[in-house]
Amino acid sequence: MTSQGAIAKKSNPRFKFISDTLAELKKVVWLSRREVLYLTTIVVIVTVIMGAFLGLIDYGFSKFINGLFLNR
Repeated sequence: MTSQGAIAKKSNPRFKFISDTLAELKKVVWLSRREVLYLTTIVVIVTVIMGAFLGLIDYGFSKFINGLFLNR
């Protein structure tokens, strides 16, 4: 294989994309394990609270509609 073949492989857009992606990932400032745990906990708590809240609203509307239109 000639050196031109090796150069042609390196200039392939797929390889350039992969090398650019790896270069960008090296620039990322990653969160610490403690920050990830804290933020994940907050997301889970907010999700559970909002799920319960929306569930109660849905239950209330169901009872209201059933009582209004279906006389149950």
